[in-house]
Amino acid sequence: MNRDSISIVILAAGKGSRMKSPKAKVLHTVCGKEMLYHIIKTAREVSSDVTVVVAHQKEAVVEQMGRYFDDINFVTQDAQNFPGTGGAMKGVVVKNEKVLVLNGDMPLVVASSLEGFLNKSSDIIMSIFDLQNPDGYGRVIIQNDEAQKIVEQKDASADELKITTVNAGIYLFSKTILEKYIPLLKNDNVQKEYYLTDVISMARADGLKITPLLVDEEHFKGVNSKKDLSDSEVLMQNKIKAEWMENGVIMQLPQTIYIEEGVVFEGECIVENGCRITGSTLIKESHIKAHSVIEDSIIKNSDIGPMAHIRPASYIEDTHIGNFVEIKKSSLKSVKAGHLSYIGDSEVNEGTNIGAGVITCNYDGIKKYKTIIGKNVFVGSDSQLVAPLIIEDNVMIAAGTTVTSGKIESGSLAISRVDIRTIKGFYFKFFCKK
Repeated sequence: MNRDSISIVILAAGKGSRMKSPKAKVLHTVCGKEMLYHIIKTAREVSSDVTVVVAHQKEAVVEQMGRYFDDINFVTQDAQNFPGTGGAMKGVVVKNEKVLVLNGDMPLVVASSLEGFLNKSSDIIMSIFDLQNPDGYGRVIIQNDEAQKIVEQKDASADELKITTVNAGIYLFSKTILEKYIPLLKNDNVQKEYYLTDVISMARADGLKITPLLVDEEHFKGVNSKKDLSDSEVLMQNKIKAEWMENGVIMQLPQTIYIEEGVVFEGECIVENGCRITGSTLIKESHIKAHSVIEDSIIKNSDIGPMAHIRPASYIEDTHIGNFVEIKKSSLKSVKAGHLSYIGDSEVNEGTNIGAGVITCNYDGIKKYKTIIGKNVFVGSDSQLVAPLIIEDNVMIAAGTTVTSGKIESGSLAISRVDIRTIKGFYFKFFCKK
């Protein structure tokens, strides 16, 4: 089935009260991206007609998803008058005859896991799985390999609660079926909501074929709590890291490494234990040593750490970054910064050495300023470079120097020290040792 033959509707209107958070459930993140982002990304691989139904915090949801996608239809549910999943489908208009309904709290769904829906022929296909603990899920009544009805947990009898076959929450309908049955939905249930699941019962009563499709819990289990969110992140982390290792990345103790969706590796890279790599980071032919953090940056042909912090908007190429070095919004090419330094809002060029304890003083309390360091500059230990500052090529900064002038000319030595004063015998006098 091609992308232009099926429409997808994603239900993302709920509050998610069990998350115990003021944030809309679908905006909670898994591996650096919102749950809804993950499901929309998958949906766009399958269909060119994707609709997202919103209600709770709809402005925030639409705004956030608009940062990633520009071809999504948003429909606002009248949750006041028509609450529930069935109410969410009122007012939804799709282009294609086949309609796949997904949930915005299923971040682990991937395109390949939806193939069972696209390759079967039935009036309605609904997803099911078997759980040892089905608490919280609607129970599915199946007879003769066909789904008869779905009973929401709060409406289930004692016998129905014993059923372990549950509704996984994804359906494939025909557009005709939705147009017929959605207007007929009623809210005569404990929750006083309009259930999309009631379409199953009505269609079954009219003799339509409803095929249950057994799916794997790993991809289709929804996120309803912070515990579910954590479990989903572990599963997605395993997937992300497995894919990169299959593509040649060496990971030492991968279970201790965190890599977000959107990070890209090129060539043979090494990532040691305890590293955290986030955002739209690119790492090419580089070695990231233990317990380093890299955020939204580009690293090429370099070694980073251990215990270094590369903050967003940094570009590092052919460079050695050592222990406890922090880089922020800076460009370094063919540079050595071995340990205990902070380089922020800076441009550092080839052949330059940054000594231990060097910091760029880039902020005056109101505004941030830039430091530009030329080629073959030697910055001695414990120096402070007060921006705005330009240090031209072939300059030496003596250890312990505070550079405050706006420009150091090529070939110069910059030195700022107070002469040492020695008082003989002071130690003994102070401690009364003599």
